[in-house]
Amino acid sequence: MLFIALALQAAVGRPAALRDSVPFARLVESLSESGGYFDSDNLISNESSYLHIAGALRTRADKGGAYIGVGPDQNFSYIAAVRPSIAFIVDLRRDNLVLHLLYKSLFEISRNRLEFLCFLFGRPVPPDLPSWDGRSLADLLAYVDRAAPDTARHARTQAIVSDRIKAYGLGPRSVDFGTLKRFHDEFVRAGLALRFTSYGRGPRSYYPTIRQLYLERDLEGREASYLAQEDDFRYVQMLERRGRVIPLVGDFGGSRTFKGIGRFLEDRGDRISLFYASNVEFYVFRQQVFRRYADNLKALPWSSKALIARSYFGGVMGQPHPQARAGYASVQLLQSAAGFLRQAANPDGVSYRDLVARSTLDLPPP
Repeated sequence: MLFIALALQAAVGRPAALRDSVPFARLVESLSESGGYFDSDNLISNESSYLHIAGALRTRADKGGAYIGVGPDQNFSYIAAVRPSIAFIVDLRRDNLVLHLLYKSLFEISRNRLEFLCFLFGRPVPPDLPSWDGRSLADLLAYVDRAAPDTARHARTQAIVSDRIKAYGLGPRSVDFGTLKRFHDEFVRAGLALRFTSYGRGPRSYYPTIRQLYLERDLEGREASYLAQEDDFRYVQMLERRGRVIPLVGDFGGSRTFKGIGRFLEDRGDRISLFYASNVEFYVFRQQVFRRYADNLKALPWSSKALIARSYFGGVMGQPHPQARAGYASVQLLQSAAGFLRQAANPDGVSYRDLVARSTLDLPPP
């Protein structure tokens, strides 16, 4: 057992990414707000359509800019598509920060996509690991399906993950290690059948599994998850190792996080190429803070071709969008940032329905 633990430690090493741990921690803590409640752990997305826009993002979005998004790992696929130089993941829930610290540490210690999946789902790593670099995502998932959870290996991985996160230099308020363990254990317990769940609401038939999310395609039929190609995985991994995927606790209608990001990017001379809002704007309108949200976005530095991506569950709410696809409860929408800023010039005259209706950048027809 001792030999195996030492071998795992040697394999993962301490990559140069830890050189960025101090600025990473400073940004996490200086830009974060106090946080709030949402009725889900949100370990995975419930947006089965999230990759439909990936092809458009690859061809239309500026490369090398800044990215802002919300939620769990669907952000990594958008990051792989637009290739930013820095990314911020802003979420109301402090637990989302904890989840992204788990992902950061796993990216850092993984040698390729399969090892990443093995560490995430607590599966044994095959002895011929390098030969899996060029294998299809379906092959990788089939391996995870076949392999039984390795409890001892998972415990050792958790110990390494905890040590690495402690080395990031974050204060004790930022990291709840009990929540970290609970989240990681849930990935191992559920495996690829892991599904979005919420408190106080029954499960919905349209909630996808993580397997479905990984295997989803863009509207041109291309596999578009960050795990579909080794090159996409390695790009996200590079950013994570350099401390350039920065999870923040922040409110879309808050007074600190978005304005702080704006000042930081302005100082660096960076411009935002993609902002992914998920369906948070639905709650922004429900809480009547759209004016504050619009002011936050107005304070950000945007590139000339910047895009805003959002998801809409109109079919569930009885108002399907013209770009909705059959068989999907959600639809992914794109709007130019310039178009949003023009629309939000008079924020009191904008409704959620207006906002969604303007999100009609041309995509392949249904």
